[in-house]
Amino acid sequence: MFDHILVPLDGSSLAECVLPHVVAIARALGARVTLLQVLERPKSNQGSTQFVDPLSWYMGAAEARTYLDGLSTRLREAGLQVECSFLQGQAAGRIIEFAQNHAVDLIVLSSHGRSGLSGWNVSSIVLKIILRSYLSVMIVRAYQPQPHDLTGLRYRRLLVPLDCSQRAECVLSLATGLARFYEAELLVVHVVNRPQMPRWAPLTSEESELVHKIVECNRLEATRYLKQLQPRLDVSVRTHLAISDHAAETLHDLVEQADVDLVVLSAHGYSGGAKWPYGSMVVNFIGYGATPLLIVQDLSPEEVERTRAEISARERKGH
Repeated sequence: MFDHILVPLDGSSLAECVLPHVVAIARALGARVTLLQVLERPKSNQGSTQFVDPLSWYMGAAEARTYLDGLSTRLREAGLQVECSFLQGQAAGRIIEFAQNHAVDLIVLSSHGRSGLSGWNVSSIVLKIILRSYLSVMIVRAYQPQPHDLTGLRYRRLLVPLDCSQRAECVLSLATGLARFYEAELLVVHVVNRPQMPRWAPLTSEESELVHKIVECNRLEATRYLKQLQPRLDVSVRTHLAISDHAAETLHDLVEQADVDLVVLSAHGYSGGAKWPYGSMVVNFIGYGATPLLIVQDLSPEEVERTRAEISARERKGH
C-alpha cells in the first residue's frame, strides 16, 4: 500500500522519535525510505530573512548531510532501503513540494522538533504539512516515551474506528498487514452516536422514543456490519460497539483503556466530502490524541478543494 515513506528531520532528538516507527512500518510493508532535512535561513524579529554568512551556511549544510548520512547508515543496518535528500528554504513548503514531486505515499512526522515541546499537540510546521500535503501521514507524539532501539518496536494492539462505510475501510489493508506482520490484535470499533435534538425544554416522550428507535436501528446495523466484517480479516480481531453522545471522547477513552499502540484512521468516513482533507474525527485526533496516529488519505491531491487562502496565495505568486 505504501511503497515510499518520507521522513522529515531537523537534527533534533525530538524529531528522531519517529525512527523506530519508520523501521516498524517500512519492514512490515517493504517500503523504501527517504530522509529529508530542510535548512532554513534564520529570520529577524521583524520576520524578514537575515543575511547569512556563506561560510556558516556551508558548514551548516555539511553538518546536515553528515547527520543524515549517519542516520541512513543505522537504518540500512536495520534492513531498510534508505535514501537521503537535503534542501534549502522554508521547511513546510519544501517538504510538501518534495513529497508531491517524488511519489511519496506516507509522511512520518514527529509532533515536535527543534523548537521544543509546547502545550500544542503538534508544532506549527507539522500542522502545515498535515493540512497541505494531501497525503497519508503518521504522527508520532514526541512527548511520549519512545524505544531507544531502532528495531525494538513491536505493535501489539491497533485500534481501527469504522463507521460501516466502504470509504472508511480504506485503512483495512494497511491495518491488517501491520497486524499480521507483528501478530498484533486488531481492535475494530464502531460508535453509535445518539442523535442531537436541541430543545429549550426536555424532550417529550415521543421525541425520546424517536431517539431510541434511531439508536436501536443504527446499533443493529452496526452489529451486523461488525459480524460480517470479522471473518474477512485474517488476523486476530476484536470488535467493540459503543453507544455514546460523544464519539471522539469514547474513542480516546478506549485508546487509553485498551493500551493501544497505534490508531489507524481513514481521512474521511461516510459523511466526509472533498471540501477538506480530513473529517472531524481525524481533526480531533490530530489536535488531542496522545498515541501514534496513522491517517490514510482517501482523496488524491486533485480532489481536495483548495482554501480561499491557498487560492489567493497562488494568484499573488503568479503576478
